Amino acid sequence: MQHEVVPRKEWNRARMALLEKEKAFTRAGDALGVEQRAHPWVRIEKDYVFEGPSGKRTLSDLFDGRSQLFIKLFMMQPGQIHQCTGCSLEVDHVAGLLEHLQNNDVTYMVIAPAPIAEIEVLRQRMDWHFPWVSSFGSDFHRDVHVGFASEGLTDIGNLVFYKDEAGQIFHTYSVYSRGGEAFLGIYRIFDLMPKGRNENGPYHTMGDWVRPRTMYGKGGTVERNGRYHPQACGCHVHAEAS
Repeated sequence: MQHEVVPRKEWNRARMALLEKEKAFTRAGDALGVEQRAHPWVRIEKDYVFEGPSGKRTLSDLFDGRSQLFIKLFMMQPGQIHQCTGCSLEVDHVAGLLEHLQNNDVTYMVIAPAPIAEIEVLRQRMDWHFPWVSSFGSDFHRDVHVGFASEGLTDIGNLVFYKDEAGQIFHTYSVYSRGGEAFLGIYRIFDLMPKGRNENGPYHTMGDWVRPRTMYGKGGTVERNGRYHPQACGCHVHAEAS
């Protein structure tokens, strides 16, 4: 890796010039945030019911007494054995944040289409402690995707809801595809490292490097769809990769 090496005074001048661009980027982000919060809302008319470790919970219940609800849609279908690495990386960022969110009127919730028993197996294996419910048998996932398939926005990762004092619930925002990188703080660190994101493998995405945090150094393969396969799984994906 070749980089220009200069005296400290010249380095300072270059750093200050770049700082001006960084400040402009920050101001643009602030302005975009204002527009995102001003985005139109849609009222939720349907009574969605989810399954949690302790029983059934409605969408209203998921707010847990707060007015704002942030939902991470975890890519885990019924019967899915292998783990989505991108989803796993994102929820790993939540450890230590829950109390801060909850005390600022935000409830964080993870939802997956898999049955709750299958979800709990993964949760215990990964030692995750955030709230997680199953939408198995519900129209929830289908409904929040309606109207976006034709726009190529099928990869929805995060949803935001608001509940007013009358109990009315509104869907206020959705995050799609690379928009989810905003919730991957590790990328901000990588982007400042000399090697950057170092995504130089076959996919040029996080699939080139990321693994469930319990599986680093243990081999395995990540599919294009982000699912991790341990080295000893013996499935067709490993057979093709060998």
